Formats: sequence, C-alpha cells, structure tokens
Amino acid sequence: MRLFKVIRLATRDYRHEGQMSGFYILALAAVLGPMMVLFGLKFGIVGAMVDSLVEDPRNREIRPVGSGRYDAAWVEAVRARPEVGFLVPRTRSIAASMDLNDSSVGRILRVELVPSAKGDPLLPARLPTPAGYQRIVLSASAAKRLGVQAGDTVDGSVARRFRGERERVHLPLTIAAVAPAAAFGREGAFVAVPLLEALEDYRDGRAVPELGWDGSAGEPRTYPSFRLYARSIHDVAGLKLGFEKQGIEVRTQAADIELVQRMDRNLSSIYWAIAVIGLVGFALSLSASLWANVDRKRKELSVLRLVGFRTGDIMWFPMVQALYTGVLGWGLASTIYLGAAEAINQLMATQLAAGQTVARLLPEHYAVALGLTLVSALAAAGLAGWRAARIAPSDGLREL
Repeated sequence: MRLFKVIRLATRDYRHEGQMSGFYILALAAVLGPMMVLFGLKFGIVGAMVDSLVEDPRNREIRPVGSGRYDAAWVEAVRARPEVGFLVPRTRSIAASMDLNDSSVGRILRVELVPSAKGDPLLPARLPTPAGYQRIVLSASAAKRLGVQAGDTVDGSVARRFRGERERVHLPLTIAAVAPAAAFGREGAFVAVPLLEALEDYRDGRAVPELGWDGSAGEPRTYPSFRLYARSIHDVAGLKLGFEKQGIEVRTQAADIELVQRMDRNLSSIYWAIAVIGLVGFALSLSASLWANVDRKRKELSVLRLVGFRTGDIMWFPMVQALYTGVLGWGLASTIYLGAAEAINQLMATQLAAGQTVARLLPEHYAVALGLTLVSALAAAGLAGWRAARIAPSDGLREL
C-alpha cells in the first residue's frame, strides 16, 4: 500500500511539474531518435544487400573447378552435412545434352541437360520437380524456340556409334513446367539424375535395361562434378574451406559475401559506439537532474519519511519518474524515427527496387530500444534514489 502511494505521489508530482518533465522527455528523444534513424539506415541498407545475396541462389552455389571422381558414397556423405542445402551429381558435359523435337512444328533443338531434384534452388518451389526418365522442366528460352508449354510432350533423342554402327534412340518427354528465364538463360532442360546417367551410359555403349537400350555391362559409377548450394550464405566459406582441405578446388561468391558481412560488422561497431556514448551521456544528464530534483524536494520527501514511509519506499519516487521519462521519451523518439524513415524512403523511392526500403526497423528493434532506455533510466535514477533514501525525517522538521 505504501509503495502504491509513493507511485501515485510520484505520478502526481511528475504531472504537476509538466514543463520540467517535458524537458526530460525531449532530452531523451533528442538522443534516442537520431540513434534509431541511424540504426534504421544501417539495418535497411545492409539488410537489403544481405537480402539480395540470400534471394539469389547463385551466391550460395559452390562450383568445382576441373573434373574429379566422386562416387555415390561421397555424394551422400556431403549431402548429409547440415551446411549443404542442395546437392546432385553431374555427368560428363559431353554427355549432358539431348536433341528435342516438337512434331507439331518439325523443329529440332539441342539443349543442355541440368541435373535437378526436389528443392532445386534455381526452380521456384511451386513448380513441379523433374522426375524419372520422362519428366523434365524446360528453360524459358528452349520452350520459346520449340514453341511448347507445360503439359506438352516432345521427342528426345540421342545418338551414338556402337560396334561400328551409328544408332539413335528416342524417348518421349513430358514438359512438367517451364522454368523462369532467370533460372537458366540458355537452351536447356532440368532433368532427374537417372535420366542423365542413362544418357551417359548409352553414349558410352553401356546397356540401360530400364529403357530397353542395348549395350555392354555397366561399371561402378563415378561422377566428374556436382551441383551444390549451401543452406545459407553464411555456410559458403566453411564449405569452401572443407573442400580445399580435401584437395577439391571450388569457386564461390565468398568474397562478395564477406564484403557485406564485414560492412555489417563495421557499421554495427560504429553504431554501438555512438549508442553507448549517447546513452551514457543521457544517463548522466538524467541522473544529475534527478539528483537536483531530490535535493529540491528534500523537505517533501522528509515529510514522507516522517509519516511512516520506509527507505525502500522513498527510493521508488525518482525511479518511477525515470520510468515515465524513459517510456514517453522512447515513444517520442519512435515517432521521430517513423517520420524521418518515411521521408527518407520516399526520397529514395525512385532508386530502389519494388519492396525495398532504405530505413527499416523490425518490431524487436523497438523492443530492444525500449529495454535499453528503461535500463539507462533506472540506472540514472538509482543514484537519485540512494540520495532520497538518505534523507532523514528530521530534515523536514528543521525547515518547518
């Protein structure tokens, strides 16, 4: 009950001295508002750069240099690593092509075959996945050249020279979907790995019983290359280092990713240095003001001691007022930030892509700003509270 009464008295005193309280609130907003604008710019600009890295799957791609010998066990072991988001083996480039023929227009087009599977980063999640020996996803340029669309069927064929004779086999292929132009800029088709393996075996003169293609007995299979994408841009550097330790040379966008990450770290260090200086300055200023306010109300506080309020109760008097200053100052600073951010984003709107913003804060950023503000305000009020607690009841009697 005594604590409730102290809170009520502190609230009424805070309202009674509205001009002085308003100055405290303005002082806090003058410090916190620009810091929120600065952090919003930092988060918005660097966040946009990180988003562009994340959204483009090519920045997560790890491309092997040259040719190697990777068996199925190696592929499965690497695929099981938590840093790997997508991995399929590649067959030899010379065997990764096929002639497609649309009988309706009589046009034949040779396309590159790209190994694919469920979760391919280059294909939107909404598109059907290449599967089996007859279900493919055609690139936009190949579909345009052939004049076909999703649901159509084309004739795929490959030729070889076997036992001194030239042979060609045909395979009906269903176009499950047409990939976006950004997925693959050349004439190509995303196909399942079993189809690529079958085409390579056929060209090498090996039998493919699943498709009824004649040939010699097969040998243990190895792959010369692979398509690999890290789970996130933050995993690229670690995967690259791991491959280099295995003696596998790879190419990545790690340099560009490191540049953005280094910029983020440097800007964060600068921001927090400014924030700490600003918050410490505000805390010292508020502490001095509350100390002076306690001295100014020395008689009133001593009377509270005289009528039965304890030391702990009196300490809450400046702390409650500091909390009001923190909450209201944070609210005013947030309003200042919202106005400044809107003006900045409108000013830069013509130079940004759709949906991008220069200044941006998330809800959790507002919560962190409020938390830090309240901690600083309470820390500042602690000294004034200690000063208030040392006021003796007799101090008020001497001044009566």
